[in-house]
Amino acid sequence: MLLPESDDELEDFLSGSEIQSSSDGESGTDLEDTSYEDSSEEEWNSSATKRGAVGKHRCSDSVSPLSMSLRSPSKRKEERCMRCPGPPSKRISNASMPPKVSSSLQAVGVFSSGEKQAEKELARNEPDADRWHDVDEEDFEPPQPRFRPERVPGPQLNRTANYTPLELFQLFFSTTVIDNLVKHTNANGKKKRQAQQKHWHTVTREDMYSFLSLVLYMGMVPLKAMTDFWKGSKLYRLPFPSSVMPSNRFLAISRSLHINDPAVETANDLKKGTPGYDKLCRIKPLYEQILAACYTFFHPYQHISVDERMVATKARIGLKRYVRNKPTKWGIKLYVLADSSCGYTLNFFVDAGKDPEPTGKGRSYDIVMRILNVPFLGKGYKLYMDNFYTSPALFRDLLSRKIWACGTLRPNMAGYPKKKGNDMTDKTPRGTIRWIRQGELLFVKWFDARQVNMCSTMHKAYSNDTAMRKVKNAKGEWTVKRVPIPGCIKDYNQHMGGVDLSDALISYYNVLHKTLKWYKTLFYHFVDIATVNAFILHKEMCKLQDRPELKQKAFREQLILSLAGIGSTPRRSAPQNHPGLAVAAPAAPSSSQVPDTTPPTAPASSHLPAYFVEHMNDVTPRFRATLGRRTCVLCKRKSPVYCSTCKKTLCFTSLRNCYRDWHRSNSICT
Repeated sequence: MLLPESDDELEDFLSGSEIQSSSDGESGTDLEDTSYEDSSEEEWNSSATKRGAVGKHRCSDSVSPLSMSLRSPSKRKEERCMRCPGPPSKRISNASMPPKVSSSLQAVGVFSSGEKQAEKELARNEPDADRWHDVDEEDFEPPQPRFRPERVPGPQLNRTANYTPLELFQLFFSTTVIDNLVKHTNANGKKKRQAQQKHWHTVTREDMYSFLSLVLYMGMVPLKAMTDFWKGSKLYRLPFPSSVMPSNRFLAISRSLHINDPAVETANDLKKGTPGYDKLCRIKPLYEQILAACYTFFHPYQHISVDERMVATKARIGLKRYVRNKPTKWGIKLYVLADSSCGYTLNFFVDAGKDPEPTGKGRSYDIVMRILNVPFLGKGYKLYMDNFYTSPALFRDLLSRKIWACGTLRPNMAGYPKKKGNDMTDKTPRGTIRWIRQGELLFVKWFDARQVNMCSTMHKAYSNDTAMRKVKNAKGEWTVKRVPIPGCIKDYNQHMGGVDLSDALISYYNVLHKTLKWYKTLFYHFVDIATVNAFILHKEMCKLQDRPELKQKAFREQLILSLAGIGSTPRRSAPQNHPGLAVAAPAAPSSSQVPDTTPPTAPASSHLPAYFVEHMNDVTPRFRATLGRRTCVLCKRKSPVYCSTCKKTLCFTSLRNCYRDWHRSNSICT
């Protein structure tokens, strides 16, 4: 179509358009939104005839002969008036034009601002427009998953049996695990003592049970130093540790404790810097055995969560990580999959750096896919995670594996909708909800104290849920009122804390000791995992059998006593390395036995008290009253006095006269 050459022709053109619009019953704005849809030739001709009759339109009226003569024939053909009937080919091309394009007015450049406004109105009225929706706009309910686990959820044990705390703990620290610890500890102890030219006392299975008993006991009664548990002063005076194992024996096992074979570790160290090097070689056997026991004896319920856990350590090793928003900021990081209802640790692995076979979809994607590789898991699970793991690509792949997911989301994540239409502002009131659905993915923004971004594959945008929040009224006063809350955020707050619950149960009676060996740090953490998981199994079994359950403190107390009962008994004897006491020193009875009532053959007048420090050299005078103390055979407290004939440690103070009482009970010196 040609442009008018004069102002009069432009006025005639616009007046003709107004006449046509008024005759059709439409406004000038609606003329711009005329839709060129495909229609039959008869409809086109009839409508064109009608428009020509009403509008009195002729091509010669709107196009001057001079302007037509100045254009080429091809140009004149292209600029044929759009309101005149043309050949079928031209009508088809006109029908394929965009619906929001006005033929004549767009060419002239008139009403361009009106066209933009019309486009905005059309986009606003489309229900599937790519913009943030209000809470008043209805969202459809996605199909809920059908929960189909491979096994019956809960403990995988005999549900009619009554398991003791020791039996539940031995599911994780089985006889095989204890034997491996004994074997590797003896190998490492002999290697270290040979370098020091000292004799190594072989560790037995009973010694290892006694060692574990004291490790758990130290978590119940924490002190600053391990040697404090064997002190006999008035401030400490704890008889239980000395009745289970002597301090030097416990410290010797603790120093030589080893999880893997030293020969295997030496061969692995030679591979350092090559792809065959294993950073976790020192913990490999126990790590695999504890992990297998975790998912063998318990099957999770439908709601599960994944999160990281920090095990505090100051060891100088590449495994140490820093996490700013964790209470324990420096330590070894573990990625944990836990049951949301009870906090059972189902699966975990240590963060050792880059994955050997990355998928190329991001490290958080690889972590979630690796930790979900659990035997007997099944389908229909609902997984919750924080913004470190959440991504649209991960959620779509999880949905293809029949695992529904929900989690917080970072706004800079790839695939997050960056639309500004109807978005939140800085002055958005508390409880405001905006949402966008992209197929199976739902993106939700909720304004609480700050903006919270969520992504979910199993929730509806809003399900009429509310939460109590503090808001300011018109007078500026804080009041409590109910505000709308999306269902995905409500479920996230309820089910995301599975790993946090497990961390809390561990932190109450943490057995972690200060050590510079990172593998010992993980050994103590494995003891914590085994104990807490055993306690959770106890609670679940009590629920199934409808019987009262123990608190964690009582559960640990019974476990400690049971481990000490099957452990080794301490060998009481006169102190070695003292020349005056090394001759004919009979073995003293254990703490669990009654003192020997057989009277010695020596005359009664020779049963005189003596001090251990008498046989020591270079002792500072202020330490001579207490140095060399041993446990009294009668009251089990520390005493520096012994009988020179019986070779028994006995108290002889102004408060206790065990020396007299023991000799009288054995009919000596009566």
